[in-house]
Amino acid sequence: MRSAILKTALTTALTAALCAILAAGPLVAPARAATPPATFALPDGFQPEGIEIGPGPYAYFGSRATGSIYRADLRTGQGEIISEGPGTPSLGLKSDHRGRLFVAGGNAGDARVVDLRTGAVLRSYTLATGTSFVNDVLLARDAAWITDSANPVLYKLPLGRHGALPAEAVTIPLTGALRYTTGINANGIAPTPDGRKLLIVQSSTGKLFRADPRTGATTEVDLGGELLTNGDGLLLKGRTLYVVQNRLNTVAVLRLNRDGTEGRVVDRLTDPRFDVPTTVAAFGGRLYLPNARFTTPPTPSTPYTVVSLER
Repeated sequence: MRSAILKTALTTALTAALCAILAAGPLVAPARAATPPATFALPDGFQPEGIEIGPGPYAYFGSRATGSIYRADLRTGQGEIISEGPGTPSLGLKSDHRGRLFVAGGNAGDARVVDLRTGAVLRSYTLATGTSFVNDVLLARDAAWITDSANPVLYKLPLGRHGALPAEAVTIPLTGALRYTTGINANGIAPTPDGRKLLIVQSSTGKLFRADPRTGATTEVDLGGELLTNGDGLLLKGRTLYVVQNRLNTVAVLRLNRDGTEGRVVDRLTDPRFDVPTTVAAFGGRLYLPNARFTTPPTPSTPYTVVSLER
C-alpha cells in the first residue's frame, strides 16, 4: 500500500513538472556571444595608420595627426584613447607579451615604447635627425626592427635579458638589390617563414626584398613577374604573406617558400568598404584593416573606420 502511494505521488509530481515545462513554451538554448562587428568607427579626425592586435581581443591604432594611441575592443568595436600623442605621427605598431607597444614616429624621425597598461612612454629613441620617414615595426624575439622610407637603413632596438630596452638604437645600412628611388621606399616589414631573414616591401617599385638582419644586405624576392605596387603593411601567417596595397584598395595574398626567396600571388582581396587601408592584423579568423583615407582631405570631423574580413 505504501509503495502504491509513493508511486502515485511520484507520478503526480512528474506530470506537474512536465505541464510546467510545456506551459513555458519551447526550450531556448543559451545565447551565443555576439558576432564581432564587421566594421567599426575610430574617433573623427583620428587619421589612422598602424594597427596591432593583442594581448587579448584588443586592437591598437596610431594617429598620423597627433600620435595618440587608441584601443578598441574587437568584441564590440568600442574604444578609447589610452595614450595621448606627442603631436607627431604614430605609424607602425607592434606589441609584446610584456604589455609594451613599439611605435614608429614617421617624419619625426623617432620611435617610442608605450606601456599599454598606463599609456606612459617607457622610452623614446631619436633615430634620424634629418629628413626621414620612420614607418613600420617588426618585433622579433631579441630585437625590434624599424624601416625608414626616406633613408636606406634599418633601425634595430636590441632587447636585453627579460626584454630589457636598450639605451639607444643601432643603424644598419641597407645594401644590395634594394635601391631607393623617389616616393615611399622601404615600408612594411615581416619575417621570412623560417624566421632567419626579413621581408621588406618597397612601395614605389612594388618589389619585395629579403634582408639579412646582421648585415643589411638585400636580394629581390622572385614573385614571378608580379608587382606589389603601393605595398604597405605586411602580415605573415605561416607561409602566407598578406600585403596591403593601400591606394589600390587591395590585399595581395602570397604563398612563399620556406626561406622567403620565392613567392607567388595566389589571391587578391578587395572590399567595397576599403578606403585606402594601410596595414593589416589578424584575430579570431578575421583580418582587420584601418582605412587611412589618403585621398580624402582630413578635417577634425572626417570619419574613419576599421574593416574586418573573415579568413
